[in-house]
Amino acid sequence: MELLEYLPGVFSGWNLLILIGGTVVGLLLGATPGLSPTMAVALLIPFTFHMEATAGLILLGALYTSTVAGGAVSAILINIPGAPANIATVLDGHPMARAGRAQEALHYCFVSSCVGGLIGVAILIFFTPMLINFALSFGPSELFWVAILGVTVIGSLGSASVIKGLIAGAFGLWISMIGYNPVIGTERFVFVDQLESGISIIPALIGLFAIPQVLQLVESARRGKRGEEFDLERRPVRRSLIYNLRRFKPLGIGSAVGSFVGLVPGAGGQIAGLIAYDQNKKFSARPERFGKGEPDGIIAAESANNAMVGTSLVPLLTLGVPGSPTAAVLLGGLLIQGLFPGPDLFAQHASVSWTFIGSLLIGQLLMAGFGLYIARYSRLVTRIPRHFMAAAVTVLAVFGTYSVQNSFADVMVMLSLGTLMYFAANLGFSPGPVVLGIILGPIAETNFLQGRMIATATDGLVPYFFTGTINMVLIGLCVLSIGYSVIAEVRAALKRSREAELRAGAGGEAAG
Repeated sequence: MELLEYLPGVFSGWNLLILIGGTVVGLLLGATPGLSPTMAVALLIPFTFHMEATAGLILLGALYTSTVAGGAVSAILINIPGAPANIATVLDGHPMARAGRAQEALHYCFVSSCVGGLIGVAILIFFTPMLINFALSFGPSELFWVAILGVTVIGSLGSASVIKGLIAGAFGLWISMIGYNPVIGTERFVFVDQLESGISIIPALIGLFAIPQVLQLVESARRGKRGEEFDLERRPVRRSLIYNLRRFKPLGIGSAVGSFVGLVPGAGGQIAGLIAYDQNKKFSARPERFGKGEPDGIIAAESANNAMVGTSLVPLLTLGVPGSPTAAVLLGGLLIQGLFPGPDLFAQHASVSWTFIGSLLIGQLLMAGFGLYIARYSRLVTRIPRHFMAAAVTVLAVFGTYSVQNSFADVMVMLSLGTLMYFAANLGFSPGPVVLGIILGPIAETNFLQGRMIATATDGLVPYFFTGTINMVLIGLCVLSIGYSVIAEVRAALKRSREAELRAGAGGEAAG
């Protein structure tokens, strides 16, 4: 096997040093709100200009791997996803931290990230030739239905009420349409000049999660609660590791969903994590515990967004078609080194290709090792007084938002959405469905419009979108997802009704 032949090259002095440094830097960048994996890889591409091709790709690969996992640190500790891929991690990660189980939550994050990442890289190594045609079979109609499948989870994502979840999701879809139509070029919902370019996902993500958190911290500080934000229980790594590896269902669902989504060009880790979280909740024996600090939620989400890393490189390395936005930036790193994706990449540059893939394998283990080490110091973050934490989060939010496009308009959008979300949260709305709507809106709209153009020139709209094996499978999954959500909501309503009747009966007996 060629991988075994070139794997020792990963452990050569310079390559190993770059791999370790890239992993540590990636964890730190990932934990910084606003610095997404895509941005982190883009920022460090200039440093690879004068490196050898192998060393440069190892650096970018280490960043890609570790920033996806590092984003869960801020998601768990301060309720702000480090990147869109970590949105689902917030839902159970921060409730666990507030219950004093931050260290435990971080353990689950890094262990499941490692497991999912190893599975994704294994698929990249063993199944690349077989998966090339599968990746190519996804056109506008298939990508449209993938986006709709993501939309079906909106109602149950982090909201106690499906109706409120749907309203929040619809609001997110509307926000995603502000600006110019991506295909036709017409202007929609532009009330001020600053909105002409639309609302970027990073300002929206930071605003919806960070600003409500800041306002809550300020409110608590004004009430005189200036002590620790929450206590911290110590958790042995060995205990977390054993529990994590025994959770076959969330690990399996997360890794399978992440591997599948990685093969779909342009989908990204945020869709992988959210769909994996939703599917794991649907198949769980205790769905009512999700959103309240359920470890399986973290395990499914983090194994999914790291499994996506390996498989997103399948279409990239073989066809030049990125499987995620970060993979698209990584493509630039390949081209800068004079390496062109395709079958010849493995034939003419086997040493570079297989050493790079081997570094992804070792990088997953290093990421887990450093992550578990960092977890023991999570108490330093949790013990910061509320008013200091509010100031620090505000600075990070403004810095992370402004750095995306060097635009003060993005900062204003971030603050406006965050303030609105603060008041909406008091009414029972969750930021999760809003962010999911913002992410999925452009994917669904762009691919529908492109598909409509193709359909008009061929067999028509209905045959194009409603025929084909992949389309039918995705439509079936959408129907099942919606049906399950409706049944679950009806069951929950009946359960609440029975509990209310029992309480009323008990109250009547007590009065009698």
